[in-house]
Amino acid sequence: MPGQYNSNSQPPVAWRYSGNQLKRWRTKANVSREELAVAANYSPDTIKSMEQGVRMPTPRVLDAADELCRAEGLLSAAKEYLQRERFPARAQDFMERERDAISHWSYEVTYVPGLLQTRHYAGALIENHVPPLDDDTVEERIAARLARQVLLTEGKPPVAFCFVVYEAALRNPLVDVGQLSHLLEVSRLRNVVLQVLPFAGTVPTALMGPMVLLETRDHERFAFAEGPLVSEFSADPGVVRLAAERLSMIRTQALDPTESAHFIERMVDQS
Repeated sequence: MPGQYNSNSQPPVAWRYSGNQLKRWRTKANVSREELAVAANYSPDTIKSMEQGVRMPTPRVLDAADELCRAEGLLSAAKEYLQRERFPARAQDFMERERDAISHWSYEVTYVPGLLQTRHYAGALIENHVPPLDDDTVEERIAARLARQVLLTEGKPPVAFCFVVYEAALRNPLVDVGQLSHLLEVSRLRNVVLQVLPFAGTVPTALMGPMVLLETRDHERFAFAEGPLVSEFSADPGVVRLAAERLSMIRTQALDPTESAHFIERMVDQS
């Protein structure tokens, strides 16, 4: 089935615009949704989802609609703007805001944060995605994840980063010496603070899952929480406040940056 958006925020603009044009051309040409569904070998409900922007219009649908509606290539041309998304759809709004952030504070329970991952570690996670991804998607997502890391060094002014990582994420068998060494290297950047929350400092709120707090240049504040099935990206002041309070509580139990560096160095020595 084509990609479907299941986040609490809006689908990508390209999906919504292309879906809107698909419906307009179909209606203008007096082509029923059922006729298009047969021509493209999809169900009418899937065509409806594409027209609503909930699903990404596929090349097959666009080409079939272009022919049925005699759009002379105008619908097929949308394929160029609907190439496979580099990030899962539910994370797209967050990625857009992340590029405009002046501060980026996060807590991670299970994994090394994406902005701190090596290619080897990122590849191990993405290649073992469930359900499996095709090879092209795997490579695109690895490249996209690594490309995001320019945010650490190219912000003008530099973006203030604070990463708090639970010890369990560092003890994962996928984390090798190269990944640990990379964490130490990034932690030396002047705009980066890295803290480790050790098992001994665990508080109940630390087990509730990962989160990110962003503040943009326009001083908008957002909270993002990503789960295996559903993500929440919110600008609601109440949601942001609760996330900030939770992160503050976790930080009080985490090691300070110097202690955290020593903690990771010991892990390297023991590897």
